[in-house]
Amino acid sequence: MKIKICGLTNKDDALNAIALNVDALGFIFYEHSPRYISPEKVETFVLDLPPFINTIGVFVNATPDYINSVIKRCKLNGIQLHGSEPPEFCTQFSLPTIKAIPVREHSDITAIPKYKGCVNGILLDTKAENVHGGTGKTFDWGLALEAKEYDTPLILSGGINAKNIEKALKMVAPYGIDICSGVEKEPGIKDYNKMQELIGAIKTS
Repeated sequence: MKIKICGLTNKDDALNAIALNVDALGFIFYEHSPRYISPEKVETFVLDLPPFINTIGVFVNATPDYINSVIKRCKLNGIQLHGSEPPEFCTQFSLPTIKAIPVREHSDITAIPKYKGCVNGILLDTKAENVHGGTGKTFDWGLALEAKEYDTPLILSGGINAKNIEKALKMVAPYGIDICSGVEKEPGIKDYNKMQELIGAIKTS
């Protein structure tokens, strides 16, 4: 089970997540997010992070030029596209690419086949009006189970915390888990104890 902690806004939280043996760190380069971090700030500490940890940049309807500039400045290992980016947009980057699909009803997951062959994985998150992730709310995981039939690496996100992680893993058994609000003190500030509890529950399941 791959684990990504997303919405990191400082070096200390990033190092704490790494100490808990996560696979990936997510940095949100979307200025309207309460978990926004500037490329300039990531650039100040990215070389203080150890090797073999994936650093993922999260973008929402950004231009290719902006994405590529942040990839270079922040030495990213992958990108996650969280807006309305079409399949052809996703193919123009040299790094592994994840496409986020907001989910509320069955018709939302029918978009997944369009991205097959264009991205390395699909992240399912809770759909909310005018919000791109970080809602702290779950969606119907039965839809995630159906989405696995499309045979693409599936990452589950949206309101995952220590209370529901066991159910999520047993019901969906996704390729990976993306955790954000479920391990926070406040938006963008992680709680070490919550991270430790949730990651421990994943690794012992």
